[in-house]
Amino acid sequence: MERSVDIAVARACASRPPRGGFAAALRFVRALAATPIGAIGLVIVSGLVLMALLAPVLPIKDPLFLYLDHRLEPPGAEFLFGTDQSGRDILSRVVWGARASLAISIFVVAIGLVLGMLIGLVAGYYSRTWIEEVLMKCMEVLASIPLLIWAIAMVGVLGVQPTVLGPFSLSNEVKLTLLIGLLYTPGLARLTHGLVLNEAQAEYVLARHVQGASTWAILVSDILPNVISPVLVQATILMGVAIIVEASLSFIGLGVQPPTPSWGSLLSDARTLIFSGEWWVSVFPGLTVVLAVLGLNLLGDAMRVVLDPRRGAGGPRNEARELV
Repeated sequence: MERSVDIAVARACASRPPRGGFAAALRFVRALAATPIGAIGLVIVSGLVLMALLAPVLPIKDPLFLYLDHRLEPPGAEFLFGTDQSGRDILSRVVWGARASLAISIFVVAIGLVLGMLIGLVAGYYSRTWIEEVLMKCMEVLASIPLLIWAIAMVGVLGVQPTVLGPFSLSNEVKLTLLIGLLYTPGLARLTHGLVLNEAQAEYVLARHVQGASTWAILVSDILPNVISPVLVQATILMGVAIIVEASLSFIGLGVQPPTPSWGSLLSDARTLIFSGEWWVSVFPGLTVVLAVLGLNLLGDAMRVVLDPRRGAGGPRNEARELV
């Protein structure tokens, strides 16, 4: 009996990935860049993120200033992307709009990732108990109502104006971020739950129990690193979906509110000009959305390739697991 326990403990120790920190992250990025789709995705996403971060110092015009003498001016030397019906520079509004659109998508996925993984870990670990039943039923109920219905209901109850909760004032952008992040939770929870169901029965988990490890330690230190790869791939792809969701809600007036520019609000402003000849008002914001979604999907596909366990035990998969 003692020998079998010792063997199980040895396997458990061998299955636990070493922690690599920054070096592991750098190796993982290099592995992504080594694939053609990963290199393209990294270039696109990095470029958009840098554009958003550097918007205040870039040599562009004020996105809110009205050049009344240059309304609906086509692209040229002075206005590279042209101007809209109010005389605002479209290039600067696209650049500044990246800050709102990308920030919302990042925080939405972060909220869904944290909540989904936590619920999925707990439900999978306590499989065939009332805990799993309650948690997963709640996820099913939450996922049964479409996102747009939730957004309309929230706006109907709270309005688009800031909502004051004690000392906090929640803007419409914050409310939508929390809502969409909450609605992203069921999908990520179900994915994590399915992966944890297999891992919870592994020998190394039994060995950790024998060692006296707590449930939380087993979930975070042992099971999580072994299931996180597919979840991260899905989260990356969901960021692209979040950009489309934000653009859709802003397009119908439920998202980012004026005067803050976002890619969705830019498309909303241009919807009456699509067939009137002022093509630049809608084309440039639309192309930016397409480019962002394309870059994130390429990055997600590259992560799926790099994290494929069939690449070998010493491959980039282990380097990615070192990050957790």
